[in-house]
Parts: sequence; C-alpha cells; structure tokens
Amino acid sequence: MVLVPDSSSSSAPNDSSTSDSVPTAEPLAVAALETERHVASAGWDQNPRVFALVDTAALIAAEPQLAASLDSAADQAPGALSAIEQEDLPRTANLESLLGRMAWPDSVDGVALAVERIVIPPGAERDLPQDPTAAVDALAEHPQREDVRLLVAVHRDGRAVCLLRQRTNDSDDRVATGEDIAPGLVHALRLTLQG
Repeated sequence: MVLVPDSSSSSAPNDSSTSDSVPTAEPLAVAALETERHVASAGWDQNPRVFALVDTAALIAAEPQLAASLDSAADQAPGALSAIEQEDLPRTANLESLLGRMAWPDSVDGVALAVERIVIPPGAERDLPQDPTAAVDALAEHPQREDVRLLVAVHRDGRAVCLLRQRTNDSDDRVATGEDIAPGLVHALRLTLQG
C-alpha cells in the first residue's frame, strides 16, 4: 500500500479550467489534484497507475499510524478522501481488459486512474494506417502529436473529475480540469465500482 502524500495544496480544480483557478474544497477534486501531482512528480513515460480512494477518517480509524502523514486542513475536512496506490497490478497492454477485471470492496469510496496518451489534431486520425501496430508507430512519429497524462477520479456516488496535463505545458498551474475530458475512462471506472 502506498498512500499518496498530502501536497498541502489549498486549491483544487474547478470544472473546465486550470488548477490555478478559484479554490474549492470538494473532496473528490482535492484527492484527484493531490494524486495527479503525486504521479507528475515521477515524470513522464509511466505505466498506468490505479488508486483506491478511501474516506480519510475511516482510514485513520483503521490505521492510526497514518494520521501524521495526513495533517492538512483538506485531510481533516468532512468527506476527505485519501488515495492509496495499487502497486501489484498485472502487466497488460490492454487497459480496458485490466479495468474489466477490477472490483472494489465497499470500503473503497472511489477510484483514480493515471494514464498517458498521445493525441493528434481532429481529422489527422483518418490518415492513420488500419493496422493497429502501424497506427501506433504513425502516432509516435506524427509531427503534431501531443503527449498528455489523464488522471480520472470517480466516486461511488457518480461524481467524476478529469485532469489533463500536457507534456509541453508540464506545470501544476497548467493542468486542465473537467468532468467530460475522458468519458470512456469515467464510464469504465464507474463500472469497477459496481461489482
């Protein structure tokens, strides 16, 4: 178990903005932002990373020794969530397959996924080869490619937060936020909480 350290940030993302906008204390947004910054601190070219989101008060009640690492006001707020990284994930090239095999106990209130992707401008996809391997190679060499990292966090109650960091604008104050940045990943993560 790896507990994501508190970034002691007083701000969290707001919908369709960057993370330096008006602060909010919405627990899912705070947990998502802290988790995204934790992932970003390890740099780029990472494998997908998955985090269980648990009620901080329940976590401290079950593991009192963790209280010292969770000392910010955000961690003590009602409904605060802590992210616990799932380290022993099976290696797979198919993210959908991995998520399809995941299920969470009732003690897990939400889940977050960090994954890197390559995006290209709209319309450029029509020029990609049909062969999946050749398409990946073409994406990697595309002159207008953009490397991004998505952090998608979903709560059992249906709320979702998506964060997007671009490699070319790799700064905490340049992380875009919104509920609908990655609807497919939001849906897939919601399904992991239903079983």
